[in-house]
Amino acid sequence: MSTTTLTAPTLSVAAANGETYAYRRFGSSSDDVPMIFLQHFRGNLDNWDPALIDAIAVQREVILVDNTGVGGSTGRVPTTVAQMARDITAFTDALGIARYDLFGFSLGGFVAQELALLRPTAVRSLTLAGTGPSGAPRMHGWREDIRRESHHDQPTAESLLYIFFAHTDTSRALGGEFLRRIFSRTEDRDAPTTPAVRDAQYDAVLDWGIPGLGRLERLLGISQPTLVLQGDDDLMIPTPGSHLLAGLIPDARIHILPDAAHASIFQYPAEAAALVNDFVDSTNI
Repeated sequence: MSTTTLTAPTLSVAAANGETYAYRRFGSSSDDVPMIFLQHFRGNLDNWDPALIDAIAVQREVILVDNTGVGGSTGRVPTTVAQMARDITAFTDALGIARYDLFGFSLGGFVAQELALLRPTAVRSLTLAGTGPSGAPRMHGWREDIRRESHHDQPTAESLLYIFFAHTDTSRALGGEFLRRIFSRTEDRDAPTTPAVRDAQYDAVLDWGIPGLGRLERLLGISQPTLVLQGDDDLMIPTPGSHLLAGLIPDARIHILPDAAHASIFQYPAEAAALVNDFVDSTNI
């Protein structure tokens, strides 16, 4: 694979909603169904782990995208997950993509769930990492230490380690390796996210987490095969929420990674990529 996460050019496409979306598209595939990646709170194109994305891209085409108002994409960041999902449909329509696999991490996992409901014939499979369901217990905002560390005007290496990785020496050591990987791209880096992005996205997180049994019942409408990936001690989006996702989505399976927190997929990128590739291959028989 000649093009990688570190070398893929940043492209742009104008959508019918009046916004222009920054994205990177590369990889190889035996079919015409790409995998679209939806990013975490305050994340942009450069916050994806090259070790994870490149391992997935060996077997399928991948598309990384900045949603409205994030990084290199234009517009104002929506304050609801529902609008974020509709904006991604504008992006996929602009690219002429009729069918795709979805990978949603954290806030991106919220958006992926909504997309699976809004576009059931377009979304072929769903991978949900470090994320949880709308309306579930302990989803209405984050515990104070996580909220504090996630709300610095500029994220720091220490805040990312605190939020993303378990508070053990082994997990933090692997977190340090992750940080070196995401800062290794030196050219054509994406625009950093701003405090305005942070504030709008946290409004969306709070709206998503308002308790409600009816919100949980919506998961029964997700018909796509679903893989849930999570660390065994996520402090940002509590791990029990991932078990709830897997229990309520009719065709779901779950894999819990040990000694890991919110960013288990970045702590164990090779293992996570293998799980994703095997899962998607098994759903496309």
